[in-house]
Amino acid sequence: MSELHQGRKCSRCKRTLARDTFASNKSMPDGLQAYCRECSAEYYRQRQEAEGRTVRVKVAVPAGHKHCRGCGEVKPHSEWHRRNSAPDGLASRCKACKASVGPAGHLRRKYGMTEADREIMIAEQQGVCCICLSAAAIHVDHCHTTGRVRGVLCFNCNTGLGLLGENPDTIRRAAAYLEGNSWKPTLVAPGVYQLPS
Repeated sequence: MSELHQGRKCSRCKRTLARDTFASNKSMPDGLQAYCRECSAEYYRQRQEAEGRTVRVKVAVPAGHKHCRGCGEVKPHSEWHRRNSAPDGLASRCKACKASVGPAGHLRRKYGMTEADREIMIAEQQGVCCICLSAAAIHVDHCHTTGRVRGVLCFNCNTGLGLLGENPDTIRRAAAYLEGNSWKPTLVAPGVYQLPS
């Protein structure tokens, strides 16, 4: 019987195993890796540890469950957000872990600041929005051109700046409109009115 039907010998552990216990490798004559999957995993772990890296330990997980890298617990699929790009269709951290690091991670990634930095900014503003001076400061405002953080605003003022395109001229015209200066014609001579430009 040929080697193709009876199995293949692992060059690391020297055991003859079924062909499906070897990963594929198109550059090899028979299309399979030289090491079995078990030996390949062990070799990879040893290499990573020799380079000072930590390797995650594979955890036995029952069907319909997944191991969370954040809390280390095995939880049912209902405790995970969907993620189409992941091989199993689920996020890498459970809903509880994602919620606990969500706001802090967002501040760090988007603005390069911590929650403590944001709280200091809010305290410097006496806890109120820089624009309306009445609502609570909640949302970090930044320049979309430079990325520089300007302050902490309420939801309405932050949204208003965004909807007005963060354009100072547009905001000045909006203020003039509210004050009634931009839409009223101006009397320049008897019977001659100038419309606002």
